[in-house]
Amino acid sequence: MTLIDLLLLLLVAGVCGSIGRAIGGYSHGGCLVSIALGFIGALLGMWLARYAHLPEPLPVLVGGTTFPVVWSIIGSAVFVAVIGLISRRRV
Repeated sequence: MTLIDLLLLLLVAGVCGSIGRAIGGYSHGGCLVSIALGFIGALLGMWLARYAHLPEPLPVLVGGTTFPVVWSIIGSAVFVAVIGLISRRRV
């Protein structure tokens, strides 16, 4: 994997994390948080997809590495929603 491949993978993860944060409705942090959410969402989303025996609808191939875009967005939205429920202030 070259430096360009790594930067493209970080860009795709950042976009997926940003979309997941927008869907989840709880947004604290910036670009690095979106990238981390994209990778966490990919792990969580692929785990959920394998558990439910679902296919990977839109994989992106970057430098020989497959990144699951749809499952990353779904996983990051679920992760953000759970974090939002846990850390919301009660009034």
